[in-house]
Amino acid sequence: MTQTLLVLGSANADLVVEVGRRPAGGETVLGGDTVVLPGGKGANTAVAAARVGASVALVGAVGGDGYGALLRESLESSGVDTALVKTSERPTGIAYITVTPDGENSIVVSPGANADVSKSDVDALSFEGASVLTCSLEVPLETVIHAIDAASRAGVRPVLNLSPVAELPAETLRQLNVLIVNEHEAAQLVGSDWRDLLRLGPTSAIVTLGSRGAAVVAQAGVVEVPSIEVDEVVDTTGAGDAFAGALSARLAEGDNILQAAKYAVKVAALSVTKAGAQPSYPTAAQIASLG
Repeated sequence: MTQTLLVLGSANADLVVEVGRRPAGGETVLGGDTVVLPGGKGANTAVAAARVGASVALVGAVGGDGYGALLRESLESSGVDTALVKTSERPTGIAYITVTPDGENSIVVSPGANADVSKSDVDALSFEGASVLTCSLEVPLETVIHAIDAASRAGVRPVLNLSPVAELPAETLRQLNVLIVNEHEAAQLVGSDWRDLLRLGPTSAIVTLGSRGAAVVAQAGVVEVPSIEVDEVVDTTGAGDAFAGALSARLAEGDNILQAAKYAVKVAALSVTKAGAQPSYPTAAQIASLG
């Protein structure tokens, strides 16, 4: 193992359709042509990290179908090591995404092969050379809990993007170096006082704030990191994953959490200026050009 960053999470094909508005219950709304793009929280996070220069491997699963081939190609072309992505007998996971004219999205996920990411996959890992493990929750919860424990015992910093929100053991929360949630998820967990996130157990936390940037929650207090302005919001799909990937990449390079968050908000902001998740992620050179 030579990768300094390991990402454990989902790999999905994103089936994206533009709509004038979201349908109400029982209503049919016509949309544009369906576009098929590589996605999934785990794969997105890994690609975002690789694009900004991280040495990263994805631990996950895809099916032996065309969607799985699409995902492998996207991961490998971005520089992600896919040796730990297994081929499942189940179909590749699919996310059904509607995008409205303001760039906002609604998503339904069919996990498929992602449900096969197991504790045994974690047990087969070597953490040698790794400094950060980043997990998200579109794979089985027990696998994520097991991975965080294994990383912590190996001296690797566990980072968790707690999306979607799930109930975790107190010990797992205490093992976290960084907990990442958005505003809605933070409200579900602790209400309006973000400092209470640390009372759950993690060393630090980050609340992502969409176009407003992010808030870093540490023992010293809460520091808001403003985003950068972009000319046009095209598609917000995968912006949170872009943030998590860039943050993890910088943590693996030795940045402190505030430095990493300042970098990550730039990556997330640029990601919404193009369609799709992985195809929209900027490179390190593009971030450097912002100054």
